[in-house]
Amino acid sequence: MMILSIIATVVLLGALFYHRVSLFLSSLILLAWTAALGVAGLWSIWLLVPLAIILVPFNLTPMRKSMISAPVFRGFRKVMPPMSRTEKEAIDAGTTWWEGDLFQGKPDWKKLHNYPQPQLTAEEQAFLDGPVEEACRMANDFQITHELADLPPELWAYLKEHRFFAMIIKKEYGGLEFSAYAQSRVLQKLSGVSGILAITVGVPNSLGPGELLQHYGTEEQKNHYLPRLARGQEIPCFALTSPEAGSDAGAIPDTGVVCMGEWQGQQVLG
Repeated sequence: MMILSIIATVVLLGALFYHRVSLFLSSLILLAWTAALGVAGLWSIWLLVPLAIILVPFNLTPMRKSMISAPVFRGFRKVMPPMSRTEKEAIDAGTTWWEGDLFQGKPDWKKLHNYPQPQLTAEEQAFLDGPVEEACRMANDFQITHELADLPPELWAYLKEHRFFAMIIKKEYGGLEFSAYAQSRVLQKLSGVSGILAITVGVPNSLGPGELLQHYGTEEQKNHYLPRLARGQEIPCFALTSPEAGSDAGAIPDTGVVCMGEWQGQQVLG
C-alpha cells in the first residue's frame, strides 16, 4: 500500500502541474492529501509539519523573494556571464511567436494551423533547381570526408561564384537576400548529399558575421565587408570553441588580443 500511495501522490502532482493549478490551491490539496493518507494510516500524520514548513515560504511572496528567489538569482549571476549591450539590444528587438505559447505550456494549435504555409519566390525556386542541384551533383561525400577532408577546389569555386555564402546578405551588398524558408530548403537539399557541404554553406548564413554586420555594423563596415562576403572573397566564421567550453559560446573563459601578425608570409590582422 505504501508503494501505491507514492504512485498516487506522483500522479496527483502531475495532474496539478498539467492543469496549471495555482500554487496556493496546490498547496492546500497536497496538505489535504497528506492528511488523508495520515488518517488512513498509510503515512505518518506528522509529515504535515515539514510539508507545511516547506510550502509556507513558497506561498508568502515576501518570504519567497527573500528566502528563495533572491539567493537563487544571486547564484545564477555568479555563474552566468554578463549580458552585453548587443545581446540586450537583440533581445529587446525581438518578439515571440507561437513558440512562446509552447514554452508557456499552453500552445494554441489553431494559431499554428492558421499560419500561412511559406512559399518560395520564383528566384528562390530557380536557385534551388539550378545552382543547388548542380552543387549536389558535384559533391562526392566519400571524397569529401575520406580522401580530401575538405570540399574539392572546383566545388569551393562554384559555391563562391553562385553566392551560396550570401543567402542572408541583402541584394544591395551583392547578396541573394533569401528568406529563412528558402535557406532551409537549400540546406535540406545539400544535406541529403553531404553533411559537410550543408554545414559549409549553412554556417556563413547563420553563425557568420554577415547578419550581425547588417544590423549593428557601421556603414563603412557594411560597404567593405558585406560585398566581399557575398562574393566569397572572404569566408566568415565565429570562434565558438574552447577547451573548457566546447561550442558553448557563453561559457568560453578565453580572452584574446587583436593585433597584426605574420601568416604565410603576409601581415594580417588577427
